[in-house]
Amino acid sequence: MATTAELFEEPFVADEYIERLAWRTPGGGSRGGEAFDPKRLLEEFVNHIQELQVMDERIQRKVEKLEQQCQKEAKEFAKKVQELQKSNQVAFQHFQELDEHISYVATKVCHLGDQLEGVNTPRQRAVEAQKLMKYFNEFLDGELKSDVFTNSEKIKEAADIIQKLHLIAQELPFDRFSEVKSKIASKYHDLECQLIQEFTSAQRRGEISRMREVAAVLLHFKGYSHCVDVYIKQCQEGAFLRNDVFEDAAILCQRVNKQVGEVFSNPETVLAKLIQNIFEVKLQSYVKDQLEEHRKSDAEQYLKNLYDLYTRTTNLSSKLMEFNLGTDKQTFLSKLIKSIFISYLENYIEVEIGYLKSRSAMILQRYYDSKNHQKRSIGTGGIQDLKERIRQRTNLPLGPSIDTHGETFLSQEVVVNLLQETKQAFERCHRLSDPSDLPKNAFRIFSMLVEFLCTEHIDYALETGLAGIPSSDSKNANLYFLDVVHQANTIFHLFDKQFNDHLMPLIRTLNCMIGQMKHILTAEQKKTDFKPEDENNVLIQYTNACVKVCGYVRKQVEKIRSSMDGKNVDTVLMELGVRFHRLIYEHLQQYSYSCMGGMLAICDVAEYRKCAKDFKIALVLQLFDTLHALCNLLVVAPDNLKQVCSGEQLANLDKNILHSFVQLRVDYRSARLARHFS
Repeated sequence: MATTAELFEEPFVADEYIERLAWRTPGGGSRGGEAFDPKRLLEEFVNHIQELQVMDERIQRKVEKLEQQCQKEAKEFAKKVQELQKSNQVAFQHFQELDEHISYVATKVCHLGDQLEGVNTPRQRAVEAQKLMKYFNEFLDGELKSDVFTNSEKIKEAADIIQKLHLIAQELPFDRFSEVKSKIASKYHDLECQLIQEFTSAQRRGEISRMREVAAVLLHFKGYSHCVDVYIKQCQEGAFLRNDVFEDAAILCQRVNKQVGEVFSNPETVLAKLIQNIFEVKLQSYVKDQLEEHRKSDAEQYLKNLYDLYTRTTNLSSKLMEFNLGTDKQTFLSKLIKSIFISYLENYIEVEIGYLKSRSAMILQRYYDSKNHQKRSIGTGGIQDLKERIRQRTNLPLGPSIDTHGETFLSQEVVVNLLQETKQAFERCHRLSDPSDLPKNAFRIFSMLVEFLCTEHIDYALETGLAGIPSSDSKNANLYFLDVVHQANTIFHLFDKQFNDHLMPLIRTLNCMIGQMKHILTAEQKKTDFKPEDENNVLIQYTNACVKVCGYVRKQVEKIRSSMDGKNVDTVLMELGVRFHRLIYEHLQQYSYSCMGGMLAICDVAEYRKCAKDFKIALVLQLFDTLHALCNLLVVAPDNLKQVCSGEQLANLDKNILHSFVQLRVDYRSARLARHFS
């Protein structure tokens, strides 16, 4: 059997098992030169089969025994499980009973607690009332014996008591309790002063925790605001030692902002009060000193100081915006700035115009004095009569010519000085004018420039040059007038540059118009306008946003035509038209379009194009024609895309522009459309 067991190897393979058995049998193979003996091998196989049968029977009996044992143990285990389940059910039942009992006890305890609280609260109030009556009697007797009033370390408790007594005393009739009310009020005031003094000392020592404790006690006193005032006053001690009061103020507010939240329960109110104090005391005093010194004696320095001080104040306000000052800090700070400068800004433009007028006149007079020239009145025709006067001089002399000795009476230095003064005036105007008055004030400054540069200098030089043209029969005549024209042309380019660089940004009428159009489009245009839910039920010809924008634009075009003349109308309308087109172009790029939505967009652009015709500017109409053609890409069939893109109006456009419109289609990502547009 042992030998038989040795033949079993894992994993078991029947063929290998037979081979091993034959190999171990003498004569069963070619081992050691022995001859093959089939009978012996058969006999071995028969014997081995018998051994396997005996082994099988033995193993079967063992298996049956183990199965019986397993079944027995399974029955015992099941019995134990049943017993445990019964025990668990009993325990669970006991737990439920215990839980119910605990809930019952807890309910009783809560009820008892409520009853105790109901009894204890009146009792505590009675005890507190008894104590207050005791302290009240001491005031009534005129002698404070309680330790809470005599011990300086118990000032917090004394403050709580006296604050309550003070409230009670206010309800008592004056005729019977005037004396005791006076004593309580006196003690109330004394304690308030002591607390404020304690707060002051703690602030000087830098004891934040003590400051917070005292401030919390004073919160219920009338003098709490005085505590805040003391804090604000001490914060500013030694804070304004340098020459830059604005930088000092910013540093102070930054430091206090970090500390105030650790001391007061309402830090934003305290910080706002500090800033208000700085503006109304320090800054207002500083601004007044700087401006009043030159207000009547030196207009130039006054305007420079006003501009500088207002700029630095607004910059300080911008820095303070980062702090928590309550709900509307923008309005709060604006009011503070206005309170400082209102008396100076009310008549600012009058001072500006007066200074600019006198300064410009002085610059011109200084120049003519340097040339030993006395300005004279020469005719009344002006530059516009130039051709007529030349014709007259060619055919019929009107009198003796003026000998200018080759002087053009034009100076680029004078022009630069006038332009520089006006530039500075524009900068001050932009900063100091109310937004509603800015265009009007800027125009007044520009009028001063026109008067002194164009009329008093350029026009005068041209008139003088015209008067200096010799008659047709003069010999060896010098035509200095051409030099005057050359210099006048150069100067006028400088004048035109300042007009564009400094006046136009201040007179922002076109910007306002475009901003209003943008507001209408934002408010009225809906995404569903160009991607309707029901493609078969679109009843409108163009969108509500389009109707309102076109109505607004037509009114503005009419106003421009009635307010201007000549080439100015075309120049302004061209600028407005180009901006109008750019606005509509960018607006359309924000949406995606279904087939019906694309048709509606085309209708909108057609209406915009009708509106553009009112401009009577070829470039503007051409821009809207191209935009209308681009919108056709939103609805054209995919097979016809290339043909439309190569049409007359779109052929010269950049492919990226065409692609940007095709991408707005809701079917853009379809393979068919992508293939036709690639």
